[in-house]
Amino acid sequence: MTPAQRAMERLEVWPDLSSGPASCGAGRALRSVHSEIVHFHSDRDVDLHLTVPAIRRFHDDLRDSTAIRLVPGSGWVTVHLDCDTDVDLLMSLVSAALQAHQSRPSPAGRPAGNECNFHRVTVLPRG
Repeated sequence: MTPAQRAMERLEVWPDLSSGPASCGAGRALRSVHSEIVHFHSDRDVDLHLTVPAIRRFHDDLRDSTAIRLVPGSGWVTVHLDCDTDVDLLMSLVSAALQAHQSRPSPAGRPAGNECNFHRVTVLPRG
């Protein structure tokens, strides 16, 4: 089982999330009542809609993580899942994203999730 499959199995049972196709057209998504939260694009790469304010708040920690890729101006972060620790990091960040979206739901008429980082991030192997 791939790290993304393990993460998806763990997250699918969260009562605040439901599964469906990703709005970007690539992979599966988990969404809250407010917006899409997670896009599973491959066996190892996941885009997480953390929100710009949450990214600002956690910026230094996110920047220092070898599992995280940031795109300037994006409310999404890309998480590269290589090991169980990366999956655990994703779980923590999904919790933070859910909290961020509860306090800041998407503007009416503009669904969140259409501007994930898919094809905007290149993940290089750790070495």
